[in-house]
Amino acid sequence: MSIQLGKYSFEGPYPKTDLLQDKSGVYAILSWENNAYTVIDIGESATVKTRLDSHERFNCWERHCNGTIYYAVYYTPNMQQAGRMEIEQELRDKYNPICGER
Repeated sequence: MSIQLGKYSFEGPYPKTDLLQDKSGVYAILSWENNAYTVIDIGESATVKTRLDSHERFNCWERHCNGTIYYAVYYTPNMQQAGRMEIEQELRDKYNPICGER
């Protein structure tokens, strides 16, 4: 299962973090509305699952999703943080997520 965000193929979306790996990557937080996913946040981490399981913006995600928060990840195991941040910013510019600023 995958979803295209910009030019990147993300794994997911998944309705819980149990299916995520604790690897380096860029993550997208999504809401399902009007028969399509809406991006509500984008971020990056060296340990995606750990980051999402204790994220400080979780309350914002809950406020802006329509029932279920969905998680999608573009894993970047051989990429340094600067590369992940570049992808994150590119996708933030494209989707202008409602939660979080960078």
